[in-house]
Amino acid sequence: MSTIHHALVLNLHQPPGNLDYLLSEAPWEAKEILFAYDRMARALWDYEGLARVHLSLSGTLLEDLANPDFQSRTYGIVDCGSVLWHLQNRELFEILGTGYYHPVLPLIPEQDRGEHLSRWLATARHLFWRERFDGFWPPEMAFSMELIPLLKRYGYRYVIVDSEHVEPLTDMRWEEVRYRPHIATHGDDSIVVIVRDRELSDAQESGMEYSWFLREVEERTRWCDFPPLVTTCTDGENGGWFRNTNMAANFWGAFYAELLEHTKSVGLIRPTFITDYLNRFGAYGEVHVKTGAWNTGWHHGRDFTQWTGSQSQRDALARVNAVSLLVNAALERAASKETPAAELDRCALDEAWWRLLRAETSCNFYWGEEWVHRCHVDLDACVDALNRCGPA
Repeated sequence: MSTIHHALVLNLHQPPGNLDYLLSEAPWEAKEILFAYDRMARALWDYEGLARVHLSLSGTLLEDLANPDFQSRTYGIVDCGSVLWHLQNRELFEILGTGYYHPVLPLIPEQDRGEHLSRWLATARHLFWRERFDGFWPPEMAFSMELIPLLKRYGYRYVIVDSEHVEPLTDMRWEEVRYRPHIATHGDDSIVVIVRDRELSDAQESGMEYSWFLREVEERTRWCDFPPLVTTCTDGENGGWFRNTNMAANFWGAFYAELLEHTKSVGLIRPTFITDYLNRFGAYGEVHVKTGAWNTGWHHGRDFTQWTGSQSQRDALARVNAVSLLVNAALERAASKETPAAELDRCALDEAWWRLLRAETSCNFYWGEEWVHRCHVDLDACVDALNRCGPA
């Protein structure tokens, strides 16, 4: 059997203020999360040149890790500056672009989406010392075809989507749909689609033995007459499998180290960066990606049920759309200089903008009745700031 290429993808995200809250109210949980970040590079240093990990880090998480006050507060736990420094290692990590405040992009107003992408890029280019990021991780893997022109405008080569939503337009067998990159087109723009294997990703999230993973991957790719790309994507700091401080019982020590050791001796499954795979093998066939997200808990990911299932969630999203119209109108007036500069409070306008974007954080809606009020708190502050901006 030919080499099976494995793309490991980990999503890392903390809602605004969550780590600070946990440090005060649930310090051991905060430590477990911080240890999980610190552990990644340390677990891989002995495997440079062999290990390959894709990371998506939300803007709000990067904001915390780079904040000098937060770094001082956590210095006795982990050195956050060193964590960021270690993630610059291009031999081990490929950093994926994402949205700054981790919004469900298809659910927020179209006019706000680009700002989430541009703010993340500005932060990531500074922290990771590079201009280009080839791959895009849609927050919550929430994707719709209309996002393709936006992603192309910001320079992305490929986007990761869930296997549940991929429909082939070119005649393809099951294993071709699941284990080859494809092309998706919307209007005049096309992007490479990387398909996440949902079932294998579920196993990665909950904990698995390497021997089981090897047998399962061999069986799933048995009839591939092409170099298969198996992509598994999960959160990287949630659940005991990733938070466990015992290396013999967590993802890195109990699973990934064994995969790497087996690769050294046998080489059947070989970790790869998606960019390297595309450079070598390219993409095959056209697909359409149905609107949807990844599966979370008991939700299948279709129709964004996780974020729109209750009336309070839908009401908050409707208010986001209404306030967004006001903010964008104010931004247009400022850009066109219709309002004299002396009458325009630029600081208030900036505050209104980031408050709106933060209100769109996916976690505000995912936890429904428990967190949806956070969206309204930021929207209230956004409207207050707009009222200070000057005459409409």
